[in-house]
Amino acid sequence: MIYIGCHLSVTDGYKAMGETMSRFGGNTFAWFTRNPRGGKTKPVIPEDVEALKAYLQQECFGTLVAHGSYTMNLCSAKEETRANGRDMLRQDLERMELLPGNFYNFHPGAHTGLGTEAGISLIADALNELLTPDMTTTVLLETMAGKGSEIGGTFEELREIIDRVECKEKIGVCFDTCHTWDAGYDLVGDVDGVLQHFDDVIGLGKLKAVHFNDSKNDCGSHKDRHEKLGQGYLGMEAMKRIALHPALQGLPFILETPNDDEGYIDEIRTVRSWMEEQTL
Repeated sequence: MIYIGCHLSVTDGYKAMGETMSRFGGNTFAWFTRNPRGGKTKPVIPEDVEALKAYLQQECFGTLVAHGSYTMNLCSAKEETRANGRDMLRQDLERMELLPGNFYNFHPGAHTGLGTEAGISLIADALNELLTPDMTTTVLLETMAGKGSEIGGTFEELREIIDRVECKEKIGVCFDTCHTWDAGYDLVGDVDGVLQHFDDVIGLGKLKAVHFNDSKNDCGSHKDRHEKLGQGYLGMEAMKRIALHPALQGLPFILETPNDDEGYIDEIRTVRSWMEEQTL
């Protein structure tokens, strides 16, 4: 089954996101659970969420991929920042239960001087505090570009977090193609090798979603700047090889490219055409 969509605004409500994605030709989507830069939340109207749930079932949508705020940092050197991050995560996971069975993706955080080992420990501690066996949401750690003191720029760092999480069935990984490329993994020349390395280190069973983005920068730049499909350093042929890779089939693919509505419609149509060609 093909699951492709893009990041949407929740401004007009939850059901509106589902309707917008149908108009775009997609059948999954992502949204920020709160303001990505400031952390404020939009009030949730239960009736609107129920309407979305019915719509998703009616239209055979795949798993959704919510995105935590960029300001949420579970491993900052500042205790106040870490505490705020844990509060954000707690609130977000409570809200996610209104849409049971979906994914919640977040950037693991930046240790801001504490060191990688300390950062990994703090992230795992926060997850162990907040993840419970009865929750229906799976929390996804995003592969990062390795910019500054970011945690998650290597598969090994993500594995270290996962190894320390007690509710292993509630934790997974979102594979961002731009970030992974910028971190130094050669998705153009050796996508098979990169995914085999992921499997060796973390396990493909933990790979739950794909952020499908080209990159404005070369491999290993550690920059994290997304580009439209085919217009960046990865290029259209590599993006197609990634989309069609057997290890990634059936996962939700989320576009986070710098596009307007028409651009997303075009990219969704393109990715769908690749996947449909493969099934012929």
